[in-house]
Amino acid sequence: MAARQLAARRYFAAFLLIVAGLYALVFLTGDQRTPQLGLDLQGGTTVTLTARTPGGEAPAREDLELARRIIEQRVNGLGVAEAEVVTEGDSNIVISVPGDDGERARELGTTAQLRFRPVLQGEAVTPPAEDAAPTEAPAEEPAEEQVPDPGAAPVTQEEAAAEYATLTCDDQTGSVDRAEDFIAACGEDGAVKYLLGPSVLEGTDVTDATAGTRAGTGEWIVDLSLNNSGADAWATYTTANVGNSVAITLDGRVVSAPTINSAIVGGRTEITGNFSQAEATELANQLKYGALPLTFEQATAQTITTELGEEQLRAGLIAGAIGVALVFVYALLYYRLLGLVMIASLLLSAVVVYGSLVLLSRELGLALSLAGIAGFIVSIGITADSFVVYFERLKDEIREGRSLRSAVPRAWVRARRTILSADAVSFLAAAILYWLAIGDVKGFAFTLGLSTVLDLIVVFLFTHPLMAVLSRVKSFGSNRFSGLGQVDRGRRTAPATAREPELVGAGSSTNGSTR
Repeated sequence: MAARQLAARRYFAAFLLIVAGLYALVFLTGDQRTPQLGLDLQGGTTVTLTARTPGGEAPAREDLELARRIIEQRVNGLGVAEAEVVTEGDSNIVISVPGDDGERARELGTTAQLRFRPVLQGEAVTPPAEDAAPTEAPAEEPAEEQVPDPGAAPVTQEEAAAEYATLTCDDQTGSVDRAEDFIAACGEDGAVKYLLGPSVLEGTDVTDATAGTRAGTGEWIVDLSLNNSGADAWATYTTANVGNSVAITLDGRVVSAPTINSAIVGGRTEITGNFSQAEATELANQLKYGALPLTFEQATAQTITTELGEEQLRAGLIAGAIGVALVFVYALLYYRLLGLVMIASLLLSAVVVYGSLVLLSRELGLALSLAGIAGFIVSIGITADSFVVYFERLKDEIREGRSLRSAVPRAWVRARRTILSADAVSFLAAAILYWLAIGDVKGFAFTLGLSTVLDLIVVFLFTHPLMAVLSRVKSFGSNRFSGLGQVDRGRRTAPATAREPELVGAGSSTNGSTR
């Protein structure tokens, strides 16, 4: 008995050490004390980008993945917290931004072809006359933007000039152009239009761009670095065009048009322009993360308001509370004192799960979604099932005539094989689902698998040793309160023929008679 008590204490000590270590990390290693919520619970925006190719075929997988990484860097560079960028299918990239940054998320969907082009002409856009009578034009379906044919002849300066003459910049979308084309383009604010020459430098030649301040003046500048081929091309062009302007275009739209003050050699360039900090940072990120191997169009953009996210979170928590309450009621009605053991185990399981979620959110960026809450609700049944298996095995042992004290270790030996098998199947199913699924289904699979692992920790390190301790408490084995009363009465009233033979005297024979 002393050995069993010592073993139980070791189990309790191991469990206490795990919980204490978990919450020490929660409270001592960071400021986050609650799990990070997913987009569907805190609100946010999802933008789906579809890659376009000249022939209409699916893009190369490596190009799509490279584009995803560049967009992810661009999102992070813009300071959008907790955003997620993933590929979906053969040609889609999905950007998910939690919170109220819906408009910013849509801007992030404006992927880019970054180029440096000579400014041939530029002027302010003349706004339409305010007193002009509006005319209603018949509604037409918007024309689908065409991807330029790479085999067609380049757009000439005369052709671009004709477009420039009539350009009003009412359409705020940029044009998808080729490096060799002359183009007519608008500034980002739509106030200035430009006639631009063929590209002299591509965004793929940019290796880095950072925003900073100039020593002494505090003026915000953008420091640009180029690779070797870009540095040579830039040195040649700037040497021949001192005093002229060069436009930096993002998908055919001018984001900046600085003047070349001197020949620039060595691959390092400073861009000035009375920038604010935000403007310099935005331009630096456009230069650093703007060049993509593919052209994209925004396929869908869905926004979930913060209010709707709060409603969904509330509904998920209510559903979880109802599920837990039903399990508690069932445990108390059917198992009585054993039900209290189940409830205590479930509460401690919730404590471990919560601490794990906080750490995973902080360290790995795990976001709890509505599907993840569903995974936890399902796991309540899996966890409760472990206790049911154990308690029913315990009843079987008592039916066979054993006392509660001797029945507990034997029931545990028989039950743990079933518990391990059931949890192994559940974890394997969750792992396969996580591997094959996309989107919110991954959240469901992850929380289901996490709960399954934590279920084993609680059952092995808390529930089993607790039952071993309680089995030695006489009042716990009371027929009225233990939940084993019906089993015990059934054993007491069993017919004599069903009982084992008893030896009643020293001279008893094998058939139970005496002399």
